[in-house]
Amino acid sequence: MALSCSLRLICLRACWPVSLKQASLSTAPDEDCRQVAGRNEATRKRWMKEKKPRQDCSLPGLESSWEERLTNVATPLWRFPYEEQLKVKSESQKKVLQTLASRLRELGTDKLEITQRPDGLCCPLRSVVPSPVVNGYRNKSTFSVNRGPDGNPKTVGLYVGTGRARNIVCVRANHLENMPKKHKQVAQCYEEFLQQSPLDPCLLFHQGGHWRELTVRTNSSGHTMAIITFHPQDLSQEELCTQKALLKEFFTCGPGAVCNLTSFYFQESVMTRSSHQQSPYQLLYGEPYIFEEVLGLKFRISPDAFFQINTAGAEVLYQTVGKLSRADKNTVLLDVCCGTGAIGLSLAHQASKVVGVEVVEQAVEDARWNAILNGISNCEFHSGKAETVLPQFLMSREDDRLLVAVVNPSRAGLHYHVVRAIRNCEAIRTLIYVSCKPEGEAMRNFLEFCCPPDSGKKLVGEPFAPLLAVPVDLFPHTMHCELVMLFTR
Repeated sequence: MALSCSLRLICLRACWPVSLKQASLSTAPDEDCRQVAGRNEATRKRWMKEKKPRQDCSLPGLESSWEERLTNVATPLWRFPYEEQLKVKSESQKKVLQTLASRLRELGTDKLEITQRPDGLCCPLRSVVPSPVVNGYRNKSTFSVNRGPDGNPKTVGLYVGTGRARNIVCVRANHLENMPKKHKQVAQCYEEFLQQSPLDPCLLFHQGGHWRELTVRTNSSGHTMAIITFHPQDLSQEELCTQKALLKEFFTCGPGAVCNLTSFYFQESVMTRSSHQQSPYQLLYGEPYIFEEVLGLKFRISPDAFFQINTAGAEVLYQTVGKLSRADKNTVLLDVCCGTGAIGLSLAHQASKVVGVEVVEQAVEDARWNAILNGISNCEFHSGKAETVLPQFLMSREDDRLLVAVVNPSRAGLHYHVVRAIRNCEAIRTLIYVSCKPEGEAMRNFLEFCCPPDSGKKLVGEPFAPLLAVPVDLFPHTMHCELVMLFTR
């Protein structure tokens, strides 16, 4: 098999071009979410009318209206000076708090003094904390492979268009200002590799094809991890071996060597999204991890581990959470949806103990390793679904110390069992909820935490009340920011 793979590799290497094209690509503006044209469009147009954009807003070198459309949708605030962007986001967060206040009044919540607030907010709202870095801040980008506007079926980029209009295409996002050059370079090299491959991209699973997504992760030291997602279909192990050998050779000795990858992974996946347990990440070349420093701590990052998309902004976010939590040596900090443990480890010096919960096993392994690496001994991390692990932990604990809960879920929000476990635990008097989309499923969680007791829903604990909201901008040029909500009871 090894000999056969080598012979195929020698034959196909002859197809590689001598030089690398100097084009570049970029990726979606929000963690693990690809933008589709139409989102944020109404908000962007309204602000375009109300605010005057900066004068140097032209996009030189645009190849098509599709590129301009992608830029306007993926980074709808790119035309405005950063100070104006923060005003846009502040207004957006005000609407969230006004909506929450209105919904709580409808529920008959009598614990809040929201009816006395002239601004209609459920609690005070601080100014948006700016990101220390405005351009090229993303440390992770995910690219798709699909038909481009020119009909090229192997275009590496981001989706633009709508399913209703049947005009979805994959566009090279050369002009997204929030993407670092290295991510664009790796994406361009991947497209160049695909142009020489005899295998088709996998557009729809049932229609065949193989080449799928590319994920690029980088750190502040310039180290780069690339992950290729591939649908094996009915290829034999020998044929899979050939493709992996070709990829490795292209990115180590061929034109892709200019990317200087420090970690290169390959994942065979028959699903839209697969964890390491479902479809193991296969290391083709380099180191198994990349490392990042946050607030003086070193963190190990695995291929599928969650890590805030803006490292410099994450430092500001964690400092904000630490101040609001007021955790001290008499409290235990619960870090729910902890990822690689960044929040908990950053605040470990404040609390007597940190308990983290995370569904991704690799991330939990990273968190435990990170604790040892940084000499932190008062942290423990549990792997599993929060809706299973957290209730068991809270019911079995014999510690009488107060708990401070910090939750940082995905856009899907917290599972109802997690909300119920926190709500019904009397020892939790302070709750900090971090959300990049508070108008979404997080709003449902806010209401569940703050609504009057409901025996039918088994929400029998004393309700929380929103005390303070602090927006932290981790996504310049987009409409998004992280909203840190402080609840107490």
